[in-house]
Order: sequence, then C-alpha cells, then structure tokens
Amino acid sequence: MRYLSPLLAAVVLAGCATRPVTVPAPAPERAPAMRSSGPSAAESDYSASTVIPAGSAGAPARLAAASPDSPRWDLDVRSFETNERVAHYVDYFTGRAKARIAERLQRGTRFEPMIRAKLREGGLPEDMYYLGLVESGFDNHAYSRAAAVGMWQFMTGTGRDAGLRIDPWVDERRDPVRSTSAFVRFIKELRGQFGSLYLAAAAYNGGPNRVARGLAMYAAEVPNPRSDSAFFVLADRDYLRNETREYVPQLIAAALIAKQPVRYGMELADLPAFSYDSVQVPGSTPVAAIARAAGATPAAILDLNPQLLRGMTPPREAYLVRVPMGAGEGFRAALDALPELARKATRVVESKKGDTVGGLAEAYGVPAPLIESFNPGLRRAKKSGRLVPGQQILLPTSAVASAALNVPDPAIERYPGATATAKKVEAAERVAPRKVARPRKASPKKRSGASSKAGARPKTSKSKATRPRRGRGSRA
Repeated sequence: MRYLSPLLAAVVLAGCATRPVTVPAPAPERAPAMRSSGPSAAESDYSASTVIPAGSAGAPARLAAASPDSPRWDLDVRSFETNERVAHYVDYFTGRAKARIAERLQRGTRFEPMIRAKLREGGLPEDMYYLGLVESGFDNHAYSRAAAVGMWQFMTGTGRDAGLRIDPWVDERRDPVRSTSAFVRFIKELRGQFGSLYLAAAAYNGGPNRVARGLAMYAAEVPNPRSDSAFFVLADRDYLRNETREYVPQLIAAALIAKQPVRYGMELADLPAFSYDSVQVPGSTPVAAIARAAGATPAAILDLNPQLLRGMTPPREAYLVRVPMGAGEGFRAALDALPELARKATRVVESKKGDTVGGLAEAYGVPAPLIESFNPGLRRAKKSGRLVPGQQILLPTSAVASAALNVPDPAIERYPGATATAKKVEAAERVAPRKVARPRKASPKKRSGASSKAGARPKTSKSKATRPRRGRGSRA
C-alpha cells in the first residue's frame, strides 16, 4: 500500500521510462540440483517456476480467450465500460499514448504467468495483474519522489510490514517475485476489509482509512458499501484524491484494452517468461563472480536479481540467487573453481586522522557515494566533518562497484533532496501531480518539483519510472 498517485499516467505523458535489460530467453526454472514441476504457495519465491503455455488452464486470460471478439474478464469491467473516466482512459491509452501502452503491456508479458499464478493461488481475480501496468508499467526499478519503489510501488515501512526485506544490501520491493507475493497478500487483506476489489485497489493507492471514512461519510448514498459501484460513488462525490479517483478507471481501461489489442490496433508479442534456476552462494559473493560461474553477464544476473543493490550478495550469510535457466547444474563447482581474487567483494581499510570520504574515493578509485552506501554508519568529527580515525571502512572491488546500483538509502521514506515528507507530498498532490527525480551518479541531491496542467480531461499524475544507474569503479 502506498498513499501516492500511480506512475502510469506520468510514464505515458512524459515518455521517460527506460526499457528493461534484455536477457537470454528464459524457460521454466529449477532449483540447484533438481527440476521442479512448478511452485506451490508454500514454496520460496526464489524456487523454480514454470512457463505456462498459452491456452492451458493456468495461461494468461488474454491468451486463453475464446476469440478476440469474445474476451473474458474475471473483474467486472463491462458494467463500468461506459463510465466517463473509464472511457477517457480507453480513448487516451489507445490514442496519443498507444505506442507507450503497447510497449509496457508487452514488457508485462514476461511476468504475466508468474503474477497470474500468484493471484490465482491467493484466491484473487487474475486480471488484477493489470494494476502492475497502472503502478509502474511493470518496471522493477520504478522509483517515485516519495520513495515508492518497484513494480508494485511499496513504501519502505509498508513493504517491511508486508514481509519484504529492505536493507542496505537488498531491496525486495525491486524483486518481481517477492514483491508480487507481498502485493497479493496486501490486496487480499484489503478485499477482506472492504469486500470490493475496486475499493481494495483504491485503498492500496490512497490508504484504507481514507476509503473507510468516505464510505461512512456517504453511507446514505451507497446502498451496498461492499460493492464495486461504491468506488464510483466516492469518485463522483470528489471525495478521493485525484490520483486515487483515476486509479480504478485506469485499471479497468487497461484490462479492456489488453484483452482486445487487435481491436485497438496494438500488436503485442509475448516475451519469454521470467524463469531461472536458483542457487545458493556464500555471503559477500560478487555479482560478477556469479555471472562467470553461470556463464552469463553481470547484467543478466542483475536482471534476474534486481533486489541486489550493492553488486554483491549480503555479507555474513548464505544467499539464494537466480541464474539463467540451465546454469544451476554444476554452478557451485564452477564458482569454487574461480580464483580467490574473483570471489573477493570488498577490502577493509582503517580511517586515519584527516581522512575524508572524498579523499578515500580518490585514493582507492571508488566513487564517494558507494563508500557512503557500503558504510552507512560512518562517524565524522562535528567541526571539520572529517572521518573519525580508527574506523573500519568497507571498500568494494572494481567489479563489485561496477555492478552496484546507485540508489538512495532504501530505508528512507522520501526522496533525497525533496522538501516534503511522504505525507506532505500526499497533501500537495491534491492540487499538483508529482514529478519523480532521477538518482544521480555521484550526488543524488537534485530536488524534485511538481507541476500541473489545466484541461478538460481527468487529471493524471506526472511521475516517471526511472532506472537506477550503476556505480562506476576502477581497479582496486
């Protein structure tokens, strides 16, 4: 749950989302030593998954539809197809924004079998899948000014409450599998609270307390407060924030369009499913070493493990990582056979009198922001700002530095440099949609702004889905 506007409209308007990394065609997953027939609800989200063929019982509903002229939905979209806001977004998504919507729908096909399977296991309609389009355009690295992150745009606190690991080494909001599991649990809980999936979606975006207060305030005008139509009563009374008011119409419009792409002049090709082998590696294993042992590139490993922030696995613990399908067989032997230097992720230096982070960066060829990221508890002298002597400072090797994502501290609840906290941003967005700032390579301090445009159309939020840059390193 997040209390902010969806990313999709801004992605459409600004056209600034980046494309995902292309990886070798994945196939069904497996665990390190044996082939899995597919995941169950009890299995780890890092275990193997299965490609679901089109037309099978578990295939995406868009593919399994009887014909393009008779699509099927497991959400009630037909009842609201002629709603003014829904009609606006159908018109807009298939008009000015058609190319970008088609691109993001196609990006989503890579994750669609996995997301639909998890929704089905959670007892939810599979077409809630399209909220991923509204939230982020299915971008694992989407990042808002208020620090909502990932495909499902979790805030830090809410993500942790939903069971996601968020620390300086790992941010599972960026993990498509783990974050989808959290999303399903959250939406299921909200549906249990409100009875309606559309009210649950509104609560996911705008907060359950706001939705609950609205239902109480307009109780006389809502014959059935647990029905899908109750959302539109709240929206028509202008009670909900602009972003939440437009959220459900965007979902319905996305579902209408995605099940009938030919009708709207879209050509969607299915991408290979998000599939992998899972292998366990020791703590502090460089992504570059994992790539060498798997016969892949670091980019391919990061694409399968977007939750790894620092170019290495967390220190002092074994960690389960994903590798390309088929690479699990013999992986551990290949990893152990690598030179010790290739398996080394960091070195430790002791700070001396007069040292600064900038000085260490220059001396060891490691970007200053990465030194800060690897050492979040650095102590400095109050007056001079220099490092307190005698500290053990962790420095990444050049291979680790080159694979590290240059992103703000995932523990924060607001974007660095932004003057408003998440709650203040929420209030401000009632009159001005938000704009997302892009993290900078060496100094992520650019301030975020907000702008709005007047017009007859329903307002949309101008946020950007951004992809973090990798840090640069030199020889260690």
